[in-house]
Amino acid sequence: MPRNTTLALLALPLVLAACGTPQERCISQNTSEFRTVSRLLAEVEGNLARGYAWEERQVVRDRLTQCRDVRRDRDGKVVGVGYRPCWRDYIDTERYRVPIDPAAEQRKRDNLAARRAALADRAAAYVAECRKAFPEPAA
Repeated sequence: MPRNTTLALLALPLVLAACGTPQERCISQNTSEFRTVSRLLAEVEGNLARGYAWEERQVVRDRLTQCRDVRRDRDGKVVGVGYRPCWRDYIDTERYRVPIDPAAEQRKRDNLAARRAALADRAAAYVAECRKAFPEPAA
């Protein structure tokens, strides 16, 4: 990977972190665990409602497409362009059903619900502190 590309990829999280108002950044940083637990709880509840979980896997497939052939003379100048059929690989993501153990999922749901309840008060306090520390002008 070229050096400039590597530097750009390393700087990307810093650029994205600079997005949003100071209040939004403060709230986002201080409530990330609450949001993660809430997302996991919603996923587990969906699994229980369906009776199965979803998983994803990546599969490499072939696709028939058109490939471009460039013909050059001895000096490297292009003398003709042609197209031919060729096979190319592409990556496809498949979702598939996975059986669940309902008892284990219910235990997981109960633990996540208790964790979410414990984090809710702390998250609300952080939101209030962030709003107080970084007030936004009324629209």
